[in-house]
This record gives sequence, structure tokens and C-alpha cells, in this order.
Amino acid sequence: VQLVESGGGSVQAGGSLRLSCATSAFTLSNYCMGWFRQLPGKEREGVASIDTHGSAAYAESVKGRFTISQDNAKNTLYLHMNSLKPEDSGIYYCAADRYRCGFSTAYEYWGQGTQVTVS
Repeated sequence: VQLVESGGGSVQAGGSLRLSCATSAFTLSNYCMGWFRQLPGKEREGVASIDTHGSAAYAESVKGRFTISQDNAKNTLYLHMNSLKPEDSGIYYCAADRYRCGFSTAYEYWGQGTQVTVS
């Protein structure tokens, strides 16, 4: 199963980026989906998740700045990131699990990651 992230890059503090995650292997809306990140020198952490009912959850550090969404027609997951801070810099991953939601890192399927750099 392949999840493909895109949309990472470099941005100045206060700027915005939109990450995308797509797959042709399954229908994303039938899975719990999550965005995770690994900041330099730290363990991978959950950023945002969305369950099969469309309910979203966010880490405290990104609440009010990041939004997770899905486009079912495109079978694509998004992470809209606004008011970015240097401490948001890291590798961002999308993940999918048929049954597990939330911020556990035990999701079944993972993308390869995309780098976000905020200066």
C-alpha cells in the first residue's frame, strides 16, 4: 500500500503550506487518517487525525493553525498549515489505519514523508 505525500517546502514564519496525501490502494474515507511529524531530535508525534465519520482531532501545539481535511472525489487527504513557526519544521507523514484513529504511531500504512522548513 502506497501513501504519497506532497506539498512540503520552505516558507517564512507566519506563512502557509498545504500538504497532500493520496493513494490508489484504498478509499481514504473508509480509513482513519492521520498526519504526523518528526521534528529534529524528537520522536514522531501526531499532529491531526480524522476518523471515518469526519471528526477531526488536533495536537494542542497546532490547534487553530492547522486543519485536516479530505477530498473524497480526489481520494486525497490534506493538512492546511497556517501561521507556521520555526518549531513546526520537520518531516511530515500521513498514515492510514482501518481501525486505529488518533495519535498513536501504530498506524498500519505510512507515507514516505515530506520536509517542511520554516525560517
